[in-house]
Amino acid sequence: MNITGIRLCAVSVLLVSCCATATADVRVYVSSMQNRRILVYRCDSQSGELHPIDETPLEGEPGALTISPDGRYLFAAIRSEGKLASLGIDRETGKLKLINVVPAGADPAQISTDRRGNVLLTAYYAAGKVSVHRIEGDGALSADPLQELTTAEKAHAIVPDATNQFVFVPHTAPNAIFQFRWNAQANRLSPASVPLLRTQAGTGPRHLAWHPKQPIAYVSNEQGSSVTAYRLNPADGLLTPGATRSTIPASFSGSNSCAEIKVHPTGKFLYVSNRGHDSLAVLRINDTGDELTSVAIEPTEQTPRSFDVEPEGRFLISVGEGSGQLAVHRIDGETGRLAVIHRQAVGPRPWWVLITPAPAAVKAGRQ
Repeated sequence: MNITGIRLCAVSVLLVSCCATATADVRVYVSSMQNRRILVYRCDSQSGELHPIDETPLEGEPGALTISPDGRYLFAAIRSEGKLASLGIDRETGKLKLINVVPAGADPAQISTDRRGNVLLTAYYAAGKVSVHRIEGDGALSADPLQELTTAEKAHAIVPDATNQFVFVPHTAPNAIFQFRWNAQANRLSPASVPLLRTQAGTGPRHLAWHPKQPIAYVSNEQGSSVTAYRLNPADGLLTPGATRSTIPASFSGSNSCAEIKVHPTGKFLYVSNRGHDSLAVLRINDTGDELTSVAIEPTEQTPRSFDVEPEGRFLISVGEGSGQLAVHRIDGETGRLAVIHRQAVGPRPWWVLITPAPAAVKAGRQ
């Protein structure tokens, strides 16, 4: 091969490499509560602009959403009907197709799969319980739960740890986090040696998010307008509380309650939504994950019940229950601060937003 041929070959390899590593667009799923449907959007990886793809109607008001680890199925809590829905995701388009709906319990507030994607875990706000449903090979949920356990009123989240050995359930009313062991072989929960972790009065632990590299859980305190870091003991599965930081300005005297909480994929930043102040608190996380430092409190949509961080950490999308809009924020990689770059009207009372990676990224293990 002559020199020209070698150069052309090198250029071809470079182009293929660039195409292979180019960042793909992501899909965004939104629970439209009042319209009783799940909306599907494509988010442009460069501009952050949202493009409608489809709408899937449901018989009831969808709330919390989660996706299977392999990216093939989406699950929805139908809060108004006390049911759970499974939907298949079209790999090419991102469109949804209903697989089945099963009875569950009063007001399923939040759902998660275990780390293997074998079961759907549900926390019930009104019923005051948790349940375990099998996910069948075709994505369908088992008609009956494999297990149900009574906890307390206002169970608001249910989240397994990274090792798939422990599960934690924050409750806003009794100011407590229920602690469970998880048997992935038997698909069963059992109380930890200390089943109940009491938090300070008036905190109201609501949602929980894990650090991507450290055994640290961060919990948004609904009534406390704050966030607390907890270190997990991998030997016994118990949480130990650490630093607590406010999510609102000291000068704010109005009514506020925290809702969603997310950790940036790098583990450098933490985000918490404020309903009332209508903002997103940005906190910096130190290298060990234990210390939190306030960076900024950024304005966002009215009543930001839910938000999610794009898998590459470039965008944060917040849904305004009060405004009926999505706000796409660009994330500054150095500071973690947010800047609104796009807004999308989605209709009255949007309840939840979930961002999923491109199918190729899911297949490669980015879940």
